[in-house]
Amino acid sequence: MSENRVIGSEHIEDARQRGRLIFEILPGDIVTSLARETAHRLGIELITGPIEKPTLARTDGKTSMGRSLYRRSPKWIAPDKGISSRAKRFSKISIVGAGGVGANISHLAANLDLSNEIAIVDIVPGLAAATALDLNHASGITRSSTKIVGSETLDLISGSDVVIVTAGRARSPGMTRSDLININKRVIQSTAEVIKNQSPSAIVIVITNPLDEMTMEMLTATGFPRERVLGMAGTLDSSRFRRSLAMAAGVKTADVEAITLGSHGDEMAPIISHSKIKGRSLERFLSTEEIEACSKDAISGGGQVVALKKMGSATIAPAHASIEILNHIRGAKNGSIPVSVMLEGEFGLNNVVLGVPAFLGLKGLISVEEIKLSPSELKALQNAAKAIQERLGLK
Repeated sequence: MSENRVIGSEHIEDARQRGRLIFEILPGDIVTSLARETAHRLGIELITGPIEKPTLARTDGKTSMGRSLYRRSPKWIAPDKGISSRAKRFSKISIVGAGGVGANISHLAANLDLSNEIAIVDIVPGLAAATALDLNHASGITRSSTKIVGSETLDLISGSDVVIVTAGRARSPGMTRSDLININKRVIQSTAEVIKNQSPSAIVIVITNPLDEMTMEMLTATGFPRERVLGMAGTLDSSRFRRSLAMAAGVKTADVEAITLGSHGDEMAPIISHSKIKGRSLERFLSTEEIEACSKDAISGGGQVVALKKMGSATIAPAHASIEILNHIRGAKNGSIPVSVMLEGEFGLNNVVLGVPAFLGLKGLISVEEIKLSPSELKALQNAAKAIQERLGLK
């Protein structure tokens, strides 16, 4: 007779990292209270088994051989990255800043029905309320059930599951993201004060530039644990990197897997060693010079938009990147995603917010994925950390 299993929190976390939304409990298994709490936090359903397995269909030898040959076909098929039907729905998402990014996030979140309520706040009189009304009018077409409200006062964010902060001055041509530190620091401090009083359990997603520095400021000002203060940067930068690689290789963006880490700025670190085109290394499709050009294109992507717009910065791609983070938090998507978080020894770094691969759940950060980096990539990450700390006067 086999021994009964003791199911601990580590088994639940392992299941989450493997992309599972159901954990089977067999007769005689002992489930610890911490395991049940972890399962609830990560959105994993504990099912009493044994779960009936589907009966395998019998096939003749010719059909079986045909299927085998098809599976071995060299034709690349991009993996399906659909949304899980078991994803959680937020009760309330608040967005501070009704400019281009905030308005686009509101629009996407409402269309996807991610939340019961979306609250939009902006200091410009009437802007947030007008955006909310406009989106509510669209619900007659989209059939979205999301209630959207807007105001100039921050008390509207009370009771939020997630607060997304986009408020602050945008870049103009010639400005770097770091030029905005002193300007936008005050915005973050005043917003943080309201968040910790009105929504003390919320996850905060910072989009205000300079991203990594403002995420550190939000973390300090709210006093929240690092798990609940995230910066949206690597998600956007990785998207730009994938698009650049796809164009250079003449393939679809769905054929490309690539990430960038480090800072949301000049110290960005495209991670070549973990980037693939059709499941193969970049070198199979591109020369060293072409890969380097794609890396530079990703790093300068935001600046390219600023140069074309003259006043203001990117709004659509950052909004989509924010939705990507929300989908990982609510369990609609699995796997790690690059976000900016406070590091506590990961990659040998401490006391700095930096873009790293991370697993997210309903309580925010679950864990940082310490992927193996090449010596040059690790050095780039260290240089980014040093630069951010110097800009904030921590070094």
